[in-house]
Amino acid sequence: MKLANEDIRNEIKESGLKKWHIAYKLGIADTTFSVKLRRELSTEDKNRIRQIIKELREGN
Repeated sequence: MKLANEDIRNEIKESGLKKWHIAYKLGIADTTFSVKLRRELSTEDKNRIRQIIKELREGN
């Protein structure tokens, strides 16, 4: 069985960030973010997370 949002999970891991960093920027609790990752996210949500990863890596 394939893990939901494996691409996003890998991108977060490779960036050196933690899931709570992303959750904070999204304005949600880290536990809520973890629960959201259990089901496949929409393309829009994935793009938003990718943008947050980029911003955090650039120091914004």
